[in-house]
Amino acid sequence: MTRTAGRPARLAVVGGGVAGALLAWRAAGSQGGASVDLFTDGAGERADASRVSGGLVRGFEPTAASAGPAAESLAEIRGSDTLRAWSRYRETGALYVLPGKTAVREPVDVVEAHLPGSAEVVGGEWVSRAFPFRELPQDAVAVVERHAGHISPHALRAAALRAAAEAGATVRTPAVAAVTRDPGVRTADGRTLRYDRVVVAAGAWTPGLLARSGVAAAGLRTKHIQYSLCRTRLAGLGSFVDENSGLYGRPWADGTFLLGLPSDRWGVDPDGVSPDAGLARRLADSAARVFGTEVAVGRTVAASDCYHDPAGLQLRSLGGGLHTFTGGSGGAAKTVVAASRKAAAALSD
Repeated sequence: MTRTAGRPARLAVVGGGVAGALLAWRAAGSQGGASVDLFTDGAGERADASRVSGGLVRGFEPTAASAGPAAESLAEIRGSDTLRAWSRYRETGALYVLPGKTAVREPVDVVEAHLPGSAEVVGGEWVSRAFPFRELPQDAVAVVERHAGHISPHALRAAALRAAAEAGATVRTPAVAAVTRDPGVRTADGRTLRYDRVVVAAGAWTPGLLARSGVAAAGLRTKHIQYSLCRTRLAGLGSFVDENSGLYGRPWADGTFLLGLPSDRWGVDPDGVSPDAGLARRLADSAARVFGTEVAVGRTVAASDCYHDPAGLQLRSLGGGLHTFTGGSGGAAKTVVAASRKAAAALSD
């Protein structure tokens, strides 16, 4: 954003999740940075995606287009002492298993460009020997990724909020009732504040806020997300995704494993999300079948996130200086570092 009439451009970021916090931090700290107001509305106190995310991070994704942002983001975390500390990054390695005959060379090459020596393509038989999988298609293909692991999106959000304030951003706590195309922000206490750019980065609350504002959601919608902390024996297995069964997970603590399955519940109210017992039962059955061992489901965590078609966390213009920065489709932790940098750069143009 360029200066306007001799003053710094004014930017409002609505949403204090990890995406909004990192965007505000980058925008406030950029060269000739904007005057940034960050509307948090109690961020960190409710079960938003940043607070409950499992935090899996890896470079590999099934397409080169999706692997690029993920690999770039992970490389930036690993290369920055600040981001490693903020995010509590832990390298555990990762395994991504796909159906047979899936072409993976192009996305693996993308990972290698950002994280040399990290990714290796292996077959299903090798996976079954090295990891506790007992049910895989014979022709399955997998990518083993050395530098993958997990972060704490909640810790990263908290650190970025502090850093944004230190860089000069003003953190505002009143709830946002609506946004306007002028662009502006209308708070619940009746005030309307005008800006040069307004970015709605409110995650699962974004479609509802846009609807209250009379603005089309532009391909954004909410979806239930859920995982369970399970007691099970999965020795040697780090972060993983198995597209054959839909299972994903990572080691947790005290001998437990975080396991999840995709939900099929769309259009959920982010303020009224509760665990889906049926999904938890399907998770236990699927994990027991795939790994050939007993799986005891413990605490189940439910939240929601904002999805976009096509998927991806990125800055999207709604016209008139109004934007969204969401749509990571339940996996924004993998790309939020690089995506926030690109969004801040686009806003500075």
